[in-house]
Amino acid sequence: MLQTPSGGAGHGTAAADTGLMMSIGTVLNVLRDEFPEVTISKIRFLESEGLIEPQRTPSGYRKFSPADVERLGHVLRMQRDHYLPLKVIREHLDAMERGEAAPLPTVGRQRDGEVGLEPVEAPTAARIGRTELLAAVGIGEQELDEWESYGLIAPLPDGVYDAEAVTVAGLVLELGRFGIEPRHLRAMKAAADREAGLVDQVVAPLKRHRNPQTRAHAEARTKELAGLTVKLHAALVQTALGVRLP
Repeated sequence: MLQTPSGGAGHGTAAADTGLMMSIGTVLNVLRDEFPEVTISKIRFLESEGLIEPQRTPSGYRKFSPADVERLGHVLRMQRDHYLPLKVIREHLDAMERGEAAPLPTVGRQRDGEVGLEPVEAPTAARIGRTELLAAVGIGEQELDEWESYGLIAPLPDGVYDAEAVTVAGLVLELGRFGIEPRHLRAMKAAADREAGLVDQVVAPLKRHRNPQTRAHAEARTKELAGLTVKLHAALVQTALGVRLP
């Protein structure tokens, strides 16, 4: 059985105990305890990138084995905790399944100032260079320039990107397959900025507080409010469309 990068078993272990083939909706429910923001589109995207290979029924429905769910958990965990390009994650897991010693790499700054991959024992800040971002998502310079022009993705002041840039890029790419172009997403970006501004207003007094513990609590409160706004946004969109996701 594969072990998680942190040494523990993931939610795939719980799924493995069932010994059953699972639908994509069931897999989503299994993973959401640890990864509340995972979506069916995300799972399909990871499949399209070769990270998992679920079986198909004669009618074309995906069926996931416990091993598939376990592998998905590892992929999501390495993206969240270590930020790694999908290609590197795939090679790392494949090596582990072959029984090879595979030290977990992470994105780091090399001495010459370039972003590179180097084995480390502990996760580092989720930062990645432009070249690695392009490779991780599988897009070209022109596409990234366009997305940046619409404010969907933005580099940090030192020119690198954070882990969320990869998540956003993957979703923009996935929506593009349905004919939704980056220019159509400007309204969503504006709405996200307004929601972020509202959260910031709530936590601003905590950030300015004299008590260090209160200031530290601001980060936890920000994460909590962010999670609630994401859930509300998803619920409102589903209500507007008259649909309910698994």
